[in-house]
Amino acid sequence: MRKFETDVQKLKYDILVEVIKAYDNNKMNSIYTEIPKKMSPGPAPTMRCCIFKERAIVQERIKMIMGGNAEENHVIQMIDIACDECPVGGIFVTPSCRGCLSHKCRDACPRNAISIVERRAVIDKTKCIECGLCVKACPYHAIIDQVRPCVESCGAKAIKMTGLRKATIDPNKCIACGNCVYHCPFGACVDRSFIMDALNILKDKTHNVYAIVAPSIVGQFDYVDVEQLITGIKQLGFNRVVEAALGADAILQEEANEWLKAGILTSSCCPSFKFFVRIKFPELVKYISTSDSPMVATGKIIKKNDPNAKVIFFGPCASKKTEFQLPHAKPYIDCVLSFEELQALFDARNIHLHDIATTKLNDASFYGRIFAKSGGITTGVKNLVEKAGIKNFNPVAMNGIKDCEKWLNILKNNKEVKNFFEGMACQGGCLNGPLGLKHNLTVLANIDKFGERSTSRDPNASVQAFEESVKK
Repeated sequence: MRKFETDVQKLKYDILVEVIKAYDNNKMNSIYTEIPKKMSPGPAPTMRCCIFKERAIVQERIKMIMGGNAEENHVIQMIDIACDECPVGGIFVTPSCRGCLSHKCRDACPRNAISIVERRAVIDKTKCIECGLCVKACPYHAIIDQVRPCVESCGAKAIKMTGLRKATIDPNKCIACGNCVYHCPFGACVDRSFIMDALNILKDKTHNVYAIVAPSIVGQFDYVDVEQLITGIKQLGFNRVVEAALGADAILQEEANEWLKAGILTSSCCPSFKFFVRIKFPELVKYISTSDSPMVATGKIIKKNDPNAKVIFFGPCASKKTEFQLPHAKPYIDCVLSFEELQALFDARNIHLHDIATTKLNDASFYGRIFAKSGGITTGVKNLVEKAGIKNFNPVAMNGIKDCEKWLNILKNNKEVKNFFEGMACQGGCLNGPLGLKHNLTVLANIDKFGERSTSRDPNASVQAFEESVKK
């Protein structure tokens, strides 16, 4: 059974498992020496040029598991020594150039950067402005624009190259979406882990510890039923598991009411989308909904009814690791872990999900659960406003950060009649978050099925039912 899509994810998971085992066995003082040897025993290397470099990179990964670079508080960080195999990129002529007579590439170049030498196109990099017109003009596709995967995946354009051919992240542009983490083929882009905080919270028995699970969990651990997952999470030491979709139910009416009052609104559920608006479109900040994200809203409901609670969120989202540290979220969310980290917790503690019973999970409504996919928020708000007899709701579900940029430019220039803008930084929505185990269309199908399994289509009723259950 393959739990991960890439070997980079598998390496990340293997190291996490070893760190958790070391924590449980009081062997943390040896993690920087013993785990690298276990990952790369030698004598021959399996991933890099030599076992010494492999072990050094594992040590850097352990540092990220322990909280990352203390001097850099950003959630997405680079492991410099892991970033050395990708070409810098740019436009260049491949050996496929046929030496044709039309020379369309040369004629298309606005800077005269292309000349024909011995019948082949040659690009003068001192003149080239990377416009790409020659790429489009070549009839043989012999000229390509080679972009590093991390750069191509970053819709916020926060990644650039240093003089040493290393990728670096501009923290003033980064929206913490984490797409570079998933797309970097060498695992040089890494998310900080808060697993140590979670382990300490679970070890302290003076609090009730709640797990909030994002609805996208149903498409991730596809080898077991979601209700077996809930039992497994409780066996990790959690007192109760709550759906983040419950918080989605709580904010649906707020967003509907706010849209009615404002006339134009952008959604508030995706932290990376909100970061993107603030960085790239500051003039549109006035349109961002002031309601909480589902994660924070769920944490508020839990701590309102159990003030002594500790709350850990599980999801596929990198930007939640940034959001929970912000002032508006910190009182309600104590830690955020990824689905990758949840899988590592199960396996490090020998919790075999196939063999355990189910625990009923029925906290949220259909509308709350489908927040996980692009268009889910829109569907929920539309249901409420149509019930109220309002006809002028004209939404757009912006799918991925590039689509968000397109529609935000339209809103900025007053060229569109849309009045509700749902923004999701990840293509497809939260279900395709970078820190998930799976990224495919099956995940979307599972979200839809999970929504249909809910016994309620009344968001307000689900919140009331949860609060009553806590009082019992």
